[in-house]
Amino acid sequence: MSEPDRMNATHRRALLKGALLATAAAVPATMALGTPAAGAATGRDDDPLTPEPIPEQVAATEGFVEVPGGRLWYWDTGGKGAAVILLHAGTGSALSWPYQQPALAKNGFRAIAYSRRGTYQSSAATSADPSAVTDLLALADHLKIDRFHLVGAALGGYVAVDFALSHPGRLRSLSLINSQMGIREPEFLDALSRIQGTGFSGLSHSMKELGPSYRAVNPDGVHAWEEIVHQSRPDPTPFPKLTNRPTWDLVRTIRTRTLITMGDADLYMPPPIARMVLEHLPNASSLTFSEVNHAPQWERPSAFNRKFVQFLRGARFPHGTRV
Repeated sequence: MSEPDRMNATHRRALLKGALLATAAAVPATMALGTPAAGAATGRDDDPLTPEPIPEQVAATEGFVEVPGGRLWYWDTGGKGAAVILLHAGTGSALSWPYQQPALAKNGFRAIAYSRRGTYQSSAATSADPSAVTDLLALADHLKIDRFHLVGAALGGYVAVDFALSHPGRLRSLSLINSQMGIREPEFLDALSRIQGTGFSGLSHSMKELGPSYRAVNPDGVHAWEEIVHQSRPDPTPFPKLTNRPTWDLVRTIRTRTLITMGDADLYMPPPIARMVLEHLPNASSLTFSEVNHAPQWERPSAFNRKFVQFLRGARFPHGTRV
């Protein structure tokens, strides 16, 4: 690893260590609010209202892949397991997966995340850039990965769907975390237009993306999330350049085994709208997370990771499955 890469790795570890300490402090704080111990009220091992500290990260290689007009920063846990490439939300970067990185690696998968152009450590975006699919393909080829599991959170799901339409043979599975997928159907866009009221765009990212249950009991977790958002966006993040404009007809051509997640408090992709998508995906499972807004992988990470690993290993979940 070069000297600049070592410095980047040190900065990333310091940032995530700070987030880990902050979320660890959240557990006793929330007990004052009357939050039950994990499973006390529900019989589950991951009560929705129990904060979870960010876990220690496993060792990962960090570096850059050269792409036309710039470079992309990534981390890679390595190993011989099936690769899982994680595509961050519009408010994130490769830093956004601290709950998933160790969970995937410890379950035998090779976890990889990268920062799209304009986000943490990657080159700024320009109008001359190629598509986000071209960048993702360059990363996979650079890492000598033929087929892989692809995961897209929110805006990352737009890129994931674009890739699934353009290169279906490269995918083992497709997971879309609370994503609108870039669908351009009038009925879909009309439904989306009715969700958010006047002034929504002026709210903070945490108000828009983290649910009220999470914000009520886990202020330190909110702070850690906001810090990662802040670190992820040194430049205004552009909308990723896409090669397809998904319609219902195009969505129906996706035959890759797919997982759709939704939160019952999601202000971007509530369950009724997610179910519109499921009607057109012939090979999809779905999960609805209770007391979750737009980020189940952050708001209820243990529950998300458990179901996600099951899906990667071949499990299917009937529509209407609640977690």
